[in-house]
Amino acid sequence: MKKANQKEGLLKLIISDLHKYFGNKKVLDGVNLDVYNNESLVIFGGSGSGKSVLIKAIVGLVSADSGKVEFDGSDITHLSRHSRDHLMSRFGFLFQGGALFDSLTVWENIAFYLLHNRYISRRAARELSERKLNEVGLAPDVMDLYPSELSGGMQKRVALARAIANDPEVIFFDEPTTGLDPIMANVINNLIQKVRTDLKATTITITHDIESAKQIGTRAAMLYKGQIIWNGKITEIYNSENPIFDQFINGKIKGPISVGDK
Repeated sequence: MKKANQKEGLLKLIISDLHKYFGNKKVLDGVNLDVYNNESLVIFGGSGSGKSVLIKAIVGLVSADSGKVEFDGSDITHLSRHSRDHLMSRFGFLFQGGALFDSLTVWENIAFYLLHNRYISRRAARELSERKLNEVGLAPDVMDLYPSELSGGMQKRVALARAIANDPEVIFFDEPTTGLDPIMANVINNLIQKVRTDLKATTITITHDIESAKQIGTRAAMLYKGQIIWNGKITEIYNSENPIFDQFINGKIKGPISVGDK
């Protein structure tokens, strides 16, 4: 079935039996997950559950100990550095906290990947940065400012502009609304929906924010003790019939997840 879906272009990513250790600590314990083309997948999980490690392992920023990741039907688990660099041009990332470079201006941050790899001239990079700022609702007068001169919400939007600078096919969002007030969180959620639609991209978001997940997601999955224990439509999260997922989604104190697990 997976091969048929792959051929038809329905499956964008297939994660199979992915394992990752840090020393003696098991972080990923046989993760299996399919990601469909143009969908918005939200991955839930408690603090320290390995969500960030999972998305980094998918693209090779962290090397998995075993298992396989397929992208558009090709195994990308063990690529050469050159092949990995080329692959990264098809991905976009919005890291937790934005992760902007303090020493670079806004426009240099947005075009960093393209400039660093000499894919574009500085003049063209500046023009591209202005277009991307417009797409995330920021005026060009912020282009020559530094991240420290921006509010938290503006920094997040600049980071989003950087994530979409190369018109990626897949965009990863790591806790995109953390630290934002409810109004700015909704602004970011709306922008995530907009760029996904405009780019026809597949998005994978890890978050604790259930309200944001319901707003941006089409499907959800939960990572618990290194494994995907539930996945389904976002509309089914309150009817999962999985006691662990049900406890997490509803914030119940009593249940299979103990305080020691968090």
